[in-house]
Amino acid sequence: MLKKLKLSRKFNVLLLAVFFGAVILSGIAFSAILNYNAEREVTAKANLLLQTMLSVRDYTLTQVNPELAPRLETEKQFLPQTVPGYSAREVMEGLRKNQLYSDFFYKEAALNPTNLRDKADSFETALVEQFRQNPNLKELTGYRSSPAGDLFYIARPIQITKDKESCLRCHSTPEAAPRSQIETYGRTNGFGWKLNEIVGAQIISVPASGIINSARQSIFVFVGILATAFAVTMLVINWLLRKTVIRPLNKMARAANEVSMGNMDASFEQDSEDEIGNLSEAFNRMKTSLIMAMKMLGRGE
Repeated sequence: MLKKLKLSRKFNVLLLAVFFGAVILSGIAFSAILNYNAEREVTAKANLLLQTMLSVRDYTLTQVNPELAPRLETEKQFLPQTVPGYSAREVMEGLRKNQLYSDFFYKEAALNPTNLRDKADSFETALVEQFRQNPNLKELTGYRSSPAGDLFYIARPIQITKDKESCLRCHSTPEAAPRSQIETYGRTNGFGWKLNEIVGAQIISVPASGIINSARQSIFVFVGILATAFAVTMLVINWLLRKTVIRPLNKMARAANEVSMGNMDASFEQDSEDEIGNLSEAFNRMKTSLIMAMKMLGRGE
């Protein structure tokens, strides 16, 4: 099939093949780079939010809890504002009203929480167990499935360190817990925590579709720019091909055809020093040799 095509069309077929191959390979590479960059951007935001939540927890533990702690023995209902995890979650819900953070979700998943709202599911339990088995592990990231779709998550361990020892008042034994806590949540959940124990994980997650869509939009822009640049390049190359190769070759073919029909006045001149110029000189030498040969044959007769 290619043998029947003209030179310009063969060249265009070759260019198209190169273009599609380049688009596929560069698209795959660019997609991986964009996904990585989008993931890094989301990770940076998530880390900032996690640091914010840690600051809120520390503030609640050191500033709010000491002021409200005496009321825990006199109030009928437990004051959740004294709990660092509650404060962090409330602040996060406020941040989610901002469009920049509306897709982020925050949870302090515990193996044995006082409030069952914070109970770790099977996936979160596996993360906490990884932290418990490897105390030097400071962070886990990845993707998980959910009814709403895949989620990208970042998880960090929650450990009862020395500076957080006051948490054990509510989580060591029911006898040590404030009266309002027992009346609100009972004596079953949230006890048995120990110093230096990893009891849960801070987990912040965002729909993976946001990362994918961001990368996909950039890929479409990239492919559009690449296609436009290729189209312009192809037009320029075709123009140069016709001017410097196709037209000179067609002129040479017409001249050769006329010479073959006996018109020795037909000539082809090309003043360039490239391959077409060399071919022109060879053609004219061949024509001169042909004229001389015909004259010698004429004399011989």
